[in-house]
Amino acid sequence: MSRYERFRGKFSNFAAKQTLTLEQKFGKNSIDIEALRELCEREGKEVTYRKGDQLEREGDPARWFGFVTEGCFKYVTYGISDDREHITWFSFEGEIVADYPNCLDSCPAQTTIEAMVPTRVLRVSGEQLMDFFRQDAEKMELRSIIAEHLLSQARARYTDLHRATPLERYELLLKRCPGIVEFLDLQDIASFLNVHPNTVSKIRRDITFGGK
Repeated sequence: MSRYERFRGKFSNFAAKQTLTLEQKFGKNSIDIEALRELCEREGKEVTYRKGDQLEREGDPARWFGFVTEGCFKYVTYGISDDREHITWFSFEGEIVADYPNCLDSCPAQTTIEAMVPTRVLRVSGEQLMDFFRQDAEKMELRSIIAEHLLSQARARYTDLHRATPLERYELLLKRCPGIVEFLDLQDIASFLNVHPNTVSKIRRDITFGGK
């Protein structure tokens, strides 16, 4: 059994046991997730991405909005002077994936969104999503609610980079998706946590051996 197959089994078991839904992630009663999911199911198509395939590429016009039905994506940007890869976010199974709001009007994507494993997504174009928002005032309000949520999400991550220790940030990642860190490369975890890979190794040793 491959490492991906072991991860997929662990992640599926975890997902089946959880009650954390997209409604809860966005805040109950704050966003009509079902309407967005139904739009993707009704007007979109299911697309499979191989490991390394890109949903969006930084600098190119952003085009897609969707739901991950299997697998996961990483959001990557590159260093200004050294062109090093920096992971800024993930979209796991059951979550939205998009360079939002840039996808709505084909503005340049601010990040590369890349499949980390074989991944399936129900996706619509940004144009389709904009047509959906234009249907009535309630749906147009949904557009701003999504943007507010993503802004809040980004702000929380930025704040954690300042107030949380590397260990605490590692624990937050574990809490969000137990098992994912067993699949991610050490370098990927370090990039997301904004620490040196040696720091992640030390954190893992401390957790395993109780800090001894």
